[in-house]
Amino acid sequence: MNRTAKIAMVSASLLLWGLQTATPAAAADEHDRGRAEQRPEPRSEAHPAPRPEARGPSLGRPATARPPIGHPAFDGRGQVLDSRYNHGRYYPPMGTVRPSLPEGYRPYYRGGSRYYFSGGIWYAPRGPGFVVIRPPSGLVISVLPPYYSTVWFGGVPYYYADNVYYSWQPDQNGYTVVDPPDNADEPAPPPDPAQDDLMIYPKNGQTKEQQAADQFECHNWAKGQTGFDPTQTGGGVSGNADAARNNYNRAMSACMQGRGYQVG
Repeated sequence: MNRTAKIAMVSASLLLWGLQTATPAAAADEHDRGRAEQRPEPRSEAHPAPRPEARGPSLGRPATARPPIGHPAFDGRGQVLDSRYNHGRYYPPMGTVRPSLPEGYRPYYRGGSRYYFSGGIWYAPRGPGFVVIRPPSGLVISVLPPYYSTVWFGGVPYYYADNVYYSWQPDQNGYTVVDPPDNADEPAPPPDPAQDDLMIYPKNGQTKEQQAADQFECHNWAKGQTGFDPTQTGGGVSGNADAARNNYNRAMSACMQGRGYQVG
């Protein structure tokens, strides 16, 4: 074999060896390139990924969000503020069940059913306990709740507490649970409490509204006792109107004095 043939054979061998060694290297480079394309791009620490907004359980709003305006106000015992007519007292929500009645309750009956009254709150039996309710209309009580608001509708006072309205019934000498007035959202100012023949002074700091309500009730009571009505011409009586008026004034004075007024 001549020198030229030997050189050609050696060159072919070197070329074949180079191709064999380059193929695995190229495959490795291609594999590494694929892995690099699949790897997520690192995120800059200066701009972290935004976190989902924290939400309250099943409420659909941020956990730190305040409840909507208009929700009822509660005290530390779960009672609801009754702010109607500026009443400003707390009562347990209707439907609240308690295992026993509070001390000092008063029992009442209406339509064969029993009801219990304490501190302006009404209860009815339910199972082994008692549930807070609104009493039925027509139920008569002798004493109003310890805290109540006097509101006027059509010249007549209503007494309000814990979403219950009461009205004085002179024929029953008590206060009857009544349905809310038709214009319950539009109370009227109290009438002028002045009396034609009597000078009445509040001794216990009674408000103008309370004075008007007390005089209204005492007027109805005195009218029922004497038959004389000073709002009617001639007192609405036949015969000696002056004597009837004197009897009315005495009854009116006794009633107002019993309610804590000075009458002169």
